[in-house]
Amino acid sequence: MTRVGFDGRALSSPAGGVRRYVRELFGALAARGDVEVMALGAHADVVLPSGVRRGPAAHSLPTNAGWILTGLPRAARKARVDLLHAPAYTAPLAGPRPLVVTIHDVSYERRPEWYPYRRDPLRRAFYRASARAADRIITDSAFSRNEIAAGYGIDPASIAVVPLAPAACFTPGVAGALPDGIERPFVLHVGDVHPRRNIPTLVRAARRAGAAVVLAGADRDSARALASERDARIHAIPAADDTQLVALYRSASALVYPSRYEGFGLPLVEAMACGTPVVAARAGSIPEVVGDAGPLLDPDDEEGFATAIARLIREPAAAAAARSASLARAAAFSWPRTAALTLDVYRGLLS
Repeated sequence: MTRVGFDGRALSSPAGGVRRYVRELFGALAARGDVEVMALGAHADVVLPSGVRRGPAAHSLPTNAGWILTGLPRAARKARVDLLHAPAYTAPLAGPRPLVVTIHDVSYERRPEWYPYRRDPLRRAFYRASARAADRIITDSAFSRNEIAAGYGIDPASIAVVPLAPAACFTPGVAGALPDGIERPFVLHVGDVHPRRNIPTLVRAARRAGAAVVLAGADRDSARALASERDARIHAIPAADDTQLVALYRSASALVYPSRYEGFGLPLVEAMACGTPVVAARAGSIPEVVGDAGPLLDPDDEEGFATAIARLIREPAAAAAARSASLARAAAFSWPRTAALTLDVYRGLLS
């Protein structure tokens, strides 16, 4: 049986999307029964996905980069893995082979003005070197494959596109209780308040459509600043858990996603899996993910976003059709399929 080791510290990543990817992917791989999955270096207090084994400990330099460069390859050797998967951008530059690296997007490389802290040449050089050290790169969309190839000078043929998927909890159904103060109709955004997310356009469009805005994953200070500047009804839920997210998706008139750049856009498939209508930007990977399930607009088309939101609120037939379209599109994405495509990458390297 093939033994795959992965960087278990990614289970504690500060990035929620990375944590979700690692937990769902390696849990789905372990559930197959034809591959042994080991979490290397996972913190002792982290509950591993079902079926995933905890790998041996290994000493490393006391930094994140030190772990990646020294501890992770040592742990992989001790575990005698057949393949090492670094699922979050950075990877050992030397060590066990073959090596797979997942790069979700390269917005920091292509649009560095959005990431002042990532202008550090050493950090960006590490990301670039990790990509070039890999025997195979996995990314979430054809858009990201092309961006990685252009940004790092890597042959697109060495980059596999493996889409993400919604977790099993994201399903249609009766909405649970909403947090205090949130009243319908509202539109939802899930993710941080980052310049590329284009939240001001969302807020202005929702105000024109007569809808409140719920920002799940946004800090309250940012939400207050947006509300005071635009006289809008905004509710921030900084750390929404899955139960809260399901209730919000099911209750929202739409997930509105005017982002200027995405490598995938996990909230899009979560929303569609719940039957939530989606109104999104025609940018980055978003058209690949949404397909024809909802309107795709120029990120700066405030009027277009407002019109689409208002139609979903005021026309029950349009909202019902949008919900059906979301569910039909969501059926194309599943973690077992993602695991199978990932395993195809592994087998191609091991054959």
